[in-house]
Amino acid sequence: MAAAGIAESYNERTGELTDNARVVLQRRYLAKDREGNVLEAPDGMFRRVAHNLSQSDLEYGATEAERQATEDAFYQVMRRLEFLPNSPTLMNAGRELQQLSACFVLPVEDSLDSIFTKVKQTALIHKSGGGTGFAFSRLRPEGDVVGSTGGVASGPVSFINAFDAATDVVKQGGTRRGANMGILHVTHPDILSFITSKEDGQHLSNFNISVAVTEDFMRRVEHDQAYDLVNPRTGQIAGQLNAREVFERMTELAWRTGDPGIVFLDRINRDNPNPQLGDIESTNPCGEQPLLPYESCNLGSLNLARMVRYDDDDIAIDWSRMSEVIKTAVHMLDSVIDMNDYPIDEIADMSRKTRRIGLGVMGWSDLLIQMGFRYDSDEALELAEQVMEFIQRETYRASEELSEARGTFPEWERSAYNRGENPQRMRNSAPVTIAPTGTISIIAGASSGIEPLFALSFVRNVMDRTRLVEGNNYFEAVAHNEGFYSEELMEQLAAVGSLEDLDVPGWVKEVFRVSHDIDPRWHVRMQGAFQKYTDNAVSKTINFPHDATVEDVAEAYQSAYAVGCKGITVYRDGSKAEQVLSTGATDAASESGASASVVEIEVPGPRVPRERPRQTRGITERVRTGHGNMYVTVNLDADNKPFEVFGTMGKAGGCDAALLEAVSRLVSLALRAGIDTSEVTRQLRGITCCPAWDDGTLVRSGPDAVAIVLDKLTEGMAGESGAPDGVQLTLPTGFPGYGGDGPDVRSFLPPGAIVGGSGNGVAETGNGNGHGNGNGYTIPVAAGVAYSQRCPECNGSVVNQEGCSTCYSCGWNKCE
Repeated sequence: MAAAGIAESYNERTGELTDNARVVLQRRYLAKDREGNVLEAPDGMFRRVAHNLSQSDLEYGATEAERQATEDAFYQVMRRLEFLPNSPTLMNAGRELQQLSACFVLPVEDSLDSIFTKVKQTALIHKSGGGTGFAFSRLRPEGDVVGSTGGVASGPVSFINAFDAATDVVKQGGTRRGANMGILHVTHPDILSFITSKEDGQHLSNFNISVAVTEDFMRRVEHDQAYDLVNPRTGQIAGQLNAREVFERMTELAWRTGDPGIVFLDRINRDNPNPQLGDIESTNPCGEQPLLPYESCNLGSLNLARMVRYDDDDIAIDWSRMSEVIKTAVHMLDSVIDMNDYPIDEIADMSRKTRRIGLGVMGWSDLLIQMGFRYDSDEALELAEQVMEFIQRETYRASEELSEARGTFPEWERSAYNRGENPQRMRNSAPVTIAPTGTISIIAGASSGIEPLFALSFVRNVMDRTRLVEGNNYFEAVAHNEGFYSEELMEQLAAVGSLEDLDVPGWVKEVFRVSHDIDPRWHVRMQGAFQKYTDNAVSKTINFPHDATVEDVAEAYQSAYAVGCKGITVYRDGSKAEQVLSTGATDAASESGASASVVEIEVPGPRVPRERPRQTRGITERVRTGHGNMYVTVNLDADNKPFEVFGTMGKAGGCDAALLEAVSRLVSLALRAGIDTSEVTRQLRGITCCPAWDDGTLVRSGPDAVAIVLDKLTEGMAGESGAPDGVQLTLPTGFPGYGGDGPDVRSFLPPGAIVGGSGNGVAETGNGNGHGNGNGYTIPVAAGVAYSQRCPECNGSVVNQEGCSTCYSCGWNKCE
């Protein structure tokens, strides 16, 4: 009944892009001129990428006609949205940058020369648009001897901060900051400080961190036994810790902050196809691609939603078409290796030696819906294994066929493939990976990776404050066909996120389940089912509701180990908001000062705020925050000292605007009462909500932005004029009096701003809400959205899936 109903309701077989896909492509992918004008259509982008990658065939003796046939094949699988390569390939192939890989791993050895060489290489990689993974397990522990100076080492955590700081100041590929993975082996003596290194929410903001654990460690956790800590410099035992206590500390921090994750290093190296080149010690930033030092991620994803065949009321997986697309995809990803302009020579050399690619999937939830299967069911798990076994087998076959025309990868002779009576002559090593598909799944109009749906209905806020309720295409088609569709239902669904308590047919509830309808144990089992036939690892987030316990997280970690996963990432809704926030201020008096001799002091009278003059002069500065552009106006008194502050948020209405007005009023009150500006900013600095970068400065929140502007103003005072360097102070027009109810903040909004409403605001390009398209999503918390996180580019809700974070409004993705 379910499958037939869906087949009858929804049978989209074209490659038509959704409206949201077109917005994302225009913002992030399509070629533009220096003024930002779009130079190509989406179809032109696909043709550009296909043409560029097909040039690789010429290096292997193909004729121009054969190259053109390859270009057409590449173009067709992209145009039909059956397969897409990772974002850097779509963005850069056939353009000046020509950097086509998403991420890399750099080795960090135990010397200052190695460490800071890698810092430099990291900067070059981030500049080119790539992310980086590191293992810091070779660095000597904190307090260990430094032979060359006679001093002591500061330990790996301190050096991770150096990499984090370098990331701060390099804008990635001209668009965003770099993403990093930091890994430390569980036997390292500094493991406890590493586990807690992100506890305060302010450090290592550019890093995901994971602990590399062994099977021996997991057995000792089970039996509540101690294990040895080993100094990597000497190889000697440096102490012992109780394995279960360390494990519990890891799960507690993961419950609280989302970090650390776990990578099961023994399993990863057991499947290492090139052990002759060394052990794998790290993964890429999202954890799905374990890599040898200097290897690269060359990733792409098959859209399973397009691999379904409809014959009247019959639905079946189109295995024949899937095989054809896989063959084209492997050819395409291998060509990426040849056409890539790598950021450093060592990466180019290693990438060509091992020719590692990563073919994965997206649209798994869409496939289940079309087949009429419930995500959390044994039938879905069986189908997952069947599909992934087929994909792995066909990927290997395609790579072997490609080796006949292009040769095996250079390290094949010494690799694990050249063993036994029937060696596999592979063109690529470890060719199957399930990577995050956050943005490319938006382009494909598909669900993300192997994740369940995050929502069935959501609200898009557009420029004129109109609320447009948008729903999942499959669900809307079924609702219309079955006769229960209504706008009221979609509004309800957008508010609560799930069908569980709504009046719809039972079979519909069974099929259309969202992330938080699903017990975390099923999330883990699904990851394990896909891992069984995946060479590398699987990028997936195990989402927990806000009221999940530390024990629930611990159970997920242990289950991931039991079902054969190579790593695990968890996220509990709202956990980021509960991180410890610290400004570094203290209100405790020194004990020694408190016990000093008693002296007679004059009790000061109450502070009385100065009256506000009718006119003042000041400046307004725009600051980019995680909630959009913020405008901070600072007015000066007769002595050219900050006297009052007004803050407005271009896109904010409701609570955001109210809280910012409250902060502005209180800061103004303190300044008018004579409180030193530095004391005011000291209280505001470091408050963290939704961090964002503004011209090299980390802006942690609206209050932090106010502090940044005040500090910049006071530090930049020049001469008697009191004006910041290069700034001419002018009287603001229409400046209102400062009455008892405070200023009318609308007087200070920049031209085109909209006050109140549903989150719309300043349109920098004149037709949107600060990002040029006027789109912003409101998604229910129950749908699996991190309600404490906002997109740093458009202020939309951020969804934690696939071991990464994605904004489905504008396409921002933390990992891609």
